[in-house]
Amino acid sequence: MTDLLPGTAARLLPLVARVQREGRAPSLVAGVVRGGGLVWSAGRGDVAAPHTDVQYRLGSITKPVTAVAVMRLRDEGRLDLDDALEDHLPGTPFGRRTVGQLLAHVGGVGAESPGSWWERTPGGPLEELPLTEADRVLAAGRRFHYSNLGFGLLGQLAARLRGRSWEQVVREEVLLPLGMDRTTTRPSGVAASGFAVHPWADVVLPEPEHDAGAMAPAGQLWATLTDLGRFAAFLLGDTGDVLAADTLAEMCEPAGVDASATGWAAYGLGLQVQRVGERTLVGHGGSMPGFLAMVLVDREEQTGGVALANSTSGVDLSVVPRMLDVVREAEPRVVDAWAPSAPPVPLDVLGPWYWGPAPAVLRATADGLLHLSGLGRQGRTSRFRPLGGDRWVGLDGYYAGEVLQVSPTRLELATFVYTRTPYDPDADVPGGVDPGGWR
Repeated sequence: MTDLLPGTAARLLPLVARVQREGRAPSLVAGVVRGGGLVWSAGRGDVAAPHTDVQYRLGSITKPVTAVAVMRLRDEGRLDLDDALEDHLPGTPFGRRTVGQLLAHVGGVGAESPGSWWERTPGGPLEELPLTEADRVLAAGRRFHYSNLGFGLLGQLAARLRGRSWEQVVREEVLLPLGMDRTTTRPSGVAASGFAVHPWADVVLPEPEHDAGAMAPAGQLWATLTDLGRFAAFLLGDTGDVLAADTLAEMCEPAGVDASATGWAAYGLGLQVQRVGERTLVGHGGSMPGFLAMVLVDREEQTGGVALANSTSGVDLSVVPRMLDVVREAEPRVVDAWAPSAPPVPLDVLGPWYWGPAPAVLRATADGLLHLSGLGRQGRTSRFRPLGGDRWVGLDGYYAGEVLQVSPTRLELATFVYTRTPYDPDADVPGGVDPGGWR
């Protein structure tokens, strides 16, 4: 299937074919997402037809689905990101480590659950996990430390607050509303078999499949390429009634930095965020015995890439950002035409302002936000959304979360006062203005 230009498709297919052959994947399916779903896809190797409807195990791409369920609870006021885990899930040894810290992998929780290798052995309920203080491996908030165990706990938290199983919560609140009806916790219908490929010979070994129990929220889901493409469209902003656009944007903001990664890489709230060249890509990778998966989107370009393979290791899924490079070069996004729109504040509030002697400019954007940035030189930059009346809250940059109060004569922001002229003597400037004036 293709809605891309034939020349673009002709460049994508060799990329996917080479990765499948050189990575010795028994099968590999990959696709490009625009406009709400797949616009190009291909399957290589031993793939059942149609290749877009074969289930593969998603592994850790399950984590952002779990995170969406948790953020829905936050938006409903059922929890706060600063809540301690024990406030909602008592009995674990994680003290005051917060929901937000676990979502961003900065809670200092152990990477894996105690006991047997959970990815290859059936799991039981949370109560059967032998959690101890040894599973607190770092101080909370100290550094990024990827934790499968943390997401197992987050899934159980969502189940506890909803009074239903984690599987029911994500299926009823996330998957089905997004139209992902071929995404399940166990293989259903046509599904690929998972294999390990021998490192020194072209032979394969079947990998086990099981129910991970309490660890399922960290890596249990199976999905088709079509369904993973729909999730990519969700990450691009087609959220339907599942999540508010502002909440998705919040999840995409970097929180914990992965210092071990090559280049600029971080983690938001359940989502991986990485800088590749001049682009910021958002999504998640996944691996389970027998399977590898990747979903990445370029929210600015409104293009996503997805790939699924049935091999435990060795398949280079960096092919996904390379596919995005091809599409961006061959068919760059055609942005919407500019049209006049009413500003969200009076015109006399917009324009140049001064923080002391430093010039800044306040602009209205087409999406109803305010944008504050340096004027003619570098300065602190943030976008603000309305809180009501003359109050606005920062969305990003230095002033994220801070409240901006707007009037025709002054801007008040985090104890700073912006005035219409540098240290305006007619304005109430903290510390006062020397009566002798400029000299």
